[in-house]
Amino acid sequence: MNASLRLLSLVLLASALISGVRAAEQLYTCGMHPQIIKKEPGNCPICGMALVPVRNNEASRASPGERKIKFYKSSMNPGEVSDKPGKDSMGMDLIPVYEEGDNSAEAIHIDAVTIQRMNLKTGLVTRGPVLREIRTVGSVAYNEAGMREITTKYDVWIEKLFVNTPWVAVKAGDPLFEVYSPDLYNAELNYLVAVRAEGTAGGPLTRASLARLGLFDLPASYLAELANTGIAPRTYVFRVPADGMVIEKMAVAGQMMKAGERIYKLADLSSVWVLAQVYEQDLPFVRAGQIATVRVTYGPERMIEGRVETLLPQVEEQTRTATARIVLLNPDASLRPGMFVDVRFVAKLADSAVLVPDLAVLRSGERNTVFIAHDDGSFEPREIKLGVRSQGNFYEVLSGLNAGERVVVSGQFMLDSESQLRDAIQKMLKPTEADNKPNPSVAATDQDHPGVVGMDDATALPEAAMSSLKDLA
Repeated sequence: MNASLRLLSLVLLASALISGVRAAEQLYTCGMHPQIIKKEPGNCPICGMALVPVRNNEASRASPGERKIKFYKSSMNPGEVSDKPGKDSMGMDLIPVYEEGDNSAEAIHIDAVTIQRMNLKTGLVTRGPVLREIRTVGSVAYNEAGMREITTKYDVWIEKLFVNTPWVAVKAGDPLFEVYSPDLYNAELNYLVAVRAEGTAGGPLTRASLARLGLFDLPASYLAELANTGIAPRTYVFRVPADGMVIEKMAVAGQMMKAGERIYKLADLSSVWVLAQVYEQDLPFVRAGQIATVRVTYGPERMIEGRVETLLPQVEEQTRTATARIVLLNPDASLRPGMFVDVRFVAKLADSAVLVPDLAVLRSGERNTVFIAHDDGSFEPREIKLGVRSQGNFYEVLSGLNAGERVVVSGQFMLDSESQLRDAIQKMLKPTEADNKPNPSVAATDQDHPGVVGMDDATALPEAAMSSLKDLA
């Protein structure tokens, strides 16, 4: 029991002596290992980082009263903030953060060897346009402007099919099928009778019969040949109206087809549609006429540029996406309907803005912090306000940074840890009235861990304090 009381007295005396001397002399500590406290500058015996001075001046303690407190934060947990003073989840007092910046922001000095060990890398804050890149998927579809259905305006019997299978490329003017139609044959005979009766000059009967043939969509060259020969052929050969590919064949030889029934369906594949799915949150950045880049996902990588023809107004209920229709030229027919492609849109939100690399930003709650790398080898934490994300893993900076400054983009988590631990050390070493009064709860805790004094050796205590400790022992 007497040994425990002596040990408790030693701890309390050491605490009081530290409170008395730290206001009179400068102490040095390690940002990564706050238990290391020395009287002279040097390197940490554990990690090798340069020891940093512990601030303890009356001016710094007097000035906060003149500044307006923005909020309170935890010194150990950077993501824990509050608008009122109190304690954090670890039982430590919350520290104030002022409007002009974090009062704990202090330049961190690290030697070149330690910077290399920590793998600290920096990047430049630049100025440029804010480009919002949207990536999505799409599918290739037929361009409906080039779709054609082959029908007749009269009942026919299919005598012969020149194209007897689908997926055959055809050219304009090629024979497609041959038909026999009583209606067409009678109209041709009536026309020839009128021509013979009224002569080549023609009359009302000739004009009426010619008009009827015109309703059957017969070409002018066929009618001229009919008048010259004076013979009505029994069958008629239907020819391809435009270049394309047969994608459907609905008839066979000998089949009777009613007027208006589909016989063939043709598609012009010289241009296709790409139907891209755009999510709701990205709709403000996509508009008609905008450039879109399509990447083909099979074979050698190819990038094809097109324009958004229209953005469909409907949002699909299941996928919560709207469809952007892009028209692409397809001269070699390499884009096949049904294929999947990658689509990228780029929207310019601002012509010029300050841009910071995404890797440089440390996010904690509502705060965004970067570390500024100075020319003298020191690093300064600074809070910034971010805007929208830009192309190339950059963020728009609304305040807190200027173009040309250099920020840490790799290893800044270690700097942040040192900064936060330094906050905790400053708070623990801050002289208060309670420092000179015994705390029973602390004494009870120290009885459980009698070997923990908070210093790596006795060099931080003056010799007078050491002699007092020896006498008590």
